[in-house]
Amino acid sequence: MSESLASTISDQQQLVSDMKSAIADAEDMLHATADQTGDKVASMRARLQERLKGARARLADAEAALVAKTRAAARATDAYVHESPWTAIGIAAGVGLVLGVILGRR
Repeated sequence: MSESLASTISDQQQLVSDMKSAIADAEDMLHATADQTGDKVASMRARLQERLKGARARLADAEAALVAKTRAAARATDAYVHESPWTAIGIAAGVGLVLGVILGRR
């Protein structure tokens, strides 16, 4: 898996996590203002509920895309390792050697 793909997947995972947190906070705010009355508050609550519904739908789409990309990357990595096992072993050994040298210097 390329480094840019890994960073993109990581960024998307962070975005999904942030969106879930923001939606949960907004829902908590809606529940906290449930006892408030007035046309303006009711209008604001209805608008916020609609936006939350849209945000949940977009979040579900983003999460599905993230899962699909992750699975595709895993399949590509698996295929590469099966096609070139010795190359994959050499790369893994090289990465292990570099990490060992870096960590050994600490």
